[in-house]
Amino acid sequence: MKEQLMRHVSRRGRHWLAVSSMVIMAGCGASRPAMEDAPASYVADSPLVGARWELTLFGTDEWWQGERKAYFTLLPKGKILQLVGSDGCNTLQGEATLGDGRRLAVSDLATTRMACPGLPQSPKVAELLSQAYRYLLDHDRLVLMGRDGHVLGGFKRQG
Repeated sequence: MKEQLMRHVSRRGRHWLAVSSMVIMAGCGASRPAMEDAPASYVADSPLVGARWELTLFGTDEWWQGERKAYFTLLPKGKILQLVGSDGCNTLQGEATLGDGRRLAVSDLATTRMACPGLPQSPKVAELLSQAYRYLLDHDRLVLMGRDGHVLGGFKRQG
């Protein structure tokens, strides 16, 4: 009886391990918005491209307090968008993709690593951009949202 129970538990354990592995792998393969699917005119015509977006707000209630502005700009570079900017101290560089349904994904984001005394919010800028999943645009205001729909931050178009 004990041997049968161990085989049953072992079989169930393998089943859950297999199911868990499939769920994890599905999450790893979750699709980002693909630029290949978006016509070049869609990307070029997007009001997000070419503008300088200055960070004004983290979440819904923490104002940017740095003396120097944190910002990003999306620039067309072949079939991708290059993200360039600053966290108020360090430079930012990465790639971005736009997709249907106001989708935005930032990838391969890198920053310089200068010490920035007096700028405690700077490290949060790269994290905010990396978590972006969707955006809302209202004239010169941009709101980035995470996968779960919560507000990551607010930006204002400059220039």
